[in-house]
Amino acid sequence: MTANALRGEAEVLGHKLRPTFEALCAAEAELGPLFALVERAAAGGVTLAETAALLWWCVDGERPERGAFGKALVRGGLANATGPLRAVLRQVLAGF
Repeated sequence: MTANALRGEAEVLGHKLRPTFEALCAAEAELGPLFALVERAAAGGVTLAETAALLWWCVDGERPERGAFGKALVRGGLANATGPLRAVLRQVLAGF
């Protein structure tokens, strides 16, 4: 399952991330306004919990168990989650 950057997709932990309207609405219902999340991220203020939640909601297909996904993000290093987070946030601003 390869991510297609032209479609706004990214990949993390072997999961394709696809920031669909439905995924972003679900993430926004949990996290609050996504534009505010983008602003916090730009200021370096996005939390680990917010990062894990947004990426988890954007997993294309069957989502892994949420706690295991978060733990895997930490094990893999947050630096490895930064690129996919940036890609999803870019889609929030730019659209796809």
